[in-house]
Amino acid sequence: MGRGRVQLKRIENKINRQVTFSKRRSGLLKKAHEISVLCDAEVAVIVFSHKGKLYEYSTESSMDKILDKYERYSFAERSVVSADLDAQGNWCYEYNKLKSKIESIQKNQRHLMGEQLEGLSLKDVQQLEQQLDNSLKHIRSKKTQLMHDSISSLQKKEKELQEQNKLMEKELLEKRKAITQQSHWELTEAVPAASPSTSTFLVTANSLPTLNIGTFQAGQNSGGDTTPSEVRFPQWMLRH
Repeated sequence: MGRGRVQLKRIENKINRQVTFSKRRSGLLKKAHEISVLCDAEVAVIVFSHKGKLYEYSTESSMDKILDKYERYSFAERSVVSADLDAQGNWCYEYNKLKSKIESIQKNQRHLMGEQLEGLSLKDVQQLEQQLDNSLKHIRSKKTQLMHDSISSLQKKEKELQEQNKLMEKELLEKRKAITQQSHWELTEAVPAASPSTSTFLVTANSLPTLNIGTFQAGQNSGGDTTPSEVRFPQWMLRH
């Protein structure tokens, strides 16, 4: 039958405990030697028996060198851990400080909004009122400044628009004047100047006086008298 699993607990029998210690110690030192050879590692093993007897094993380097190296690495690790703990402590302190500051600001903001005023004394309320008055003065001053700036900007824009309007009116007048002059020149070229030697005058019959030439035609007027009738010439006879 196979050997059962050994329960890890203190061996009460003194002789058995001593035998087990000797066997396990030898196996431990053997395993340390094997790992140092197989893996090219620096190994140091220190064992004290229950009676205080020392058993040790180290690789080719001496035990003192390995212990010194261990001390350096152990000190560096302790320093890093200590620095981490210090940094963690500082972060916790900063966190608590910022948290308290934020809570104070939020509380002050609620007071400014007129909320949670029950725990304030008369002096605190007066200070809060003075703070609100000062804030209101700054706000009104800023509002007045912004209004003045806006008015100045609008006045400047109005002046620019007026100047543009005047310039456009001037350009419009110049264009109208140019169009008028061009129309006058075209009319002058289309209608040449008339000369008396080449003018043709048309005289209508109504513009000439009536001619009475020897022939009369009796006619009755209202009084029974006879009056000579007017003889009119044709239009073509009146032209020169």
